[in-house]
Amino acid sequence: MIDSNAIIHPSAHIAEDVSIAPWTTIGANVVIESGTRIGSHVTIGDNTKIGTNNTIYAYASVGSDPQHISYKGEKTLLEVGDSNIIREFTTINRGTATGRGITRVGSQNYFMAYAHVAHDCIIGNGVVFANTASVAGHVRVDDHAILGAFSGVHQYCRVGAYSFLGRATKIYQDILPFMLVTGNPGIPNGLNTVGLKRHGFTKESIQALKKAYSLLHRRDKKWIEIRTILAEWSENIEEIKLILEMIDTTSRGIARSEMKVE
Repeated sequence: MIDSNAIIHPSAHIAEDVSIAPWTTIGANVVIESGTRIGSHVTIGDNTKIGTNNTIYAYASVGSDPQHISYKGEKTLLEVGDSNIIREFTTINRGTATGRGITRVGSQNYFMAYAHVAHDCIIGNGVVFANTASVAGHVRVDDHAILGAFSGVHQYCRVGAYSFLGRATKIYQDILPFMLVTGNPGIPNGLNTVGLKRHGFTKESIQALKKAYSLLHRRDKKWIEIRTILAEWSENIEEIKLILEMIDTTSRGIARSEMKVE
């Protein structure tokens, strides 16, 4: 059902069973697929594609212009997957012509009130943004990461899968998968064991990752030594391959805690 007080651009393509509440505005070339529900006073910006069974609450702004001084009205995109929950006053911006040109949000994510996803970001699946969590441009957040309330991530950083950022944590370097991170600057303070248990990781996998965590934060070993050992362990421990992939592709460097030499 589309309320008569909603404003829909004639070029928008909206599935028949989509629900749109009053005073919502849908821009040009928007696609909204089956089962999605949109609350009142929502703005869906131009060139935005929204998948199936999403719920968007009042006053959210999805697909608005990128907040970047280089933006001059170029056609850029936002793609949102399926079954996301986007709460009140959340903002998700399109990409920039000087960046990827597109912001991508996966499926089954939960964006709490006042969360912010900037231009050219890539958000995976099953991610949680708590209230007012924000990521700057070009950030990547991998599957099942949790960003605590008031946390913030510097542009071009990456937050690894199954990691957890504590309240008001500020990230300036890449966060490896499976880490529990706090502080400003944010550094790992252990393994996200609670999250791993909730996602069904075995005791053996968790113990192996704890061992990997201890190795990763040894300051008496060079990165090349650490990587060589991790590569050997990854032959029997699949999860360590995620850690290696980020070590090999980081552009911002890896955030590490201080560890005593054994």
